[in-house]
Amino acid sequence: MIVNPIENGIVLDHIKAGNGMELYKALNLDKLGSTVALIINADSRKMGKKDIIKIDEVIDLNFDILGYIDPDVTVNVIKNGKNEKLAKIEPPQTVTNLIHCKNPRCITSTEQELDHVFKLTDRENMVYRCIYCETKAK
Repeated sequence: MIVNPIENGIVLDHIKAGNGMELYKALNLDKLGSTVALIINADSRKMGKKDIIKIDEVIDLNFDILGYIDPDVTVNVIKNGKNEKLAKIEPPQTVTNLIHCKNPRCITSTEQELDHVFKLTDRENMVYRCIYCETKAK
C-alpha cells in the first residue's frame, strides 16, 4: 500500500489500533474538502499495531477530543514537506458535550440546553465523571 507523503498538512500518528475511525468521526474529518487518509492496523515496532490519520491540509484540531479518545496520539504538522511541529497530547481536565451523561436522573436529562460537562477525576485510569451527578463516563 502506498500513501503519498504530505506537502502541507497534519499527521496524527501513534493512534491506538482501533481508535482511528472514532477520531475520524469525532473530529468531523468526513466534512473536510481535502484528502484524508485513514490507515488502520499499520505495523509498528513500538506499539505492535497502530492507526494513522493523514490530513492534506493544516486545520485547527480539537485537542480535547484527541486527548479524551487517545492521549498517546502524536500530532505532526507538515509544512513544505518538513515536519515543523510535533505536539504531545494530554488528557483534558474537562470535556464539554463530547460525552453525554447516561444517568436518567441527571439534570442534563431534563434540561436539554444544559451542556454535558465531565471532569477528569482519575488521570491514571482516565476516569471522567459528570460534574452534576458524578456518574462515571464509559
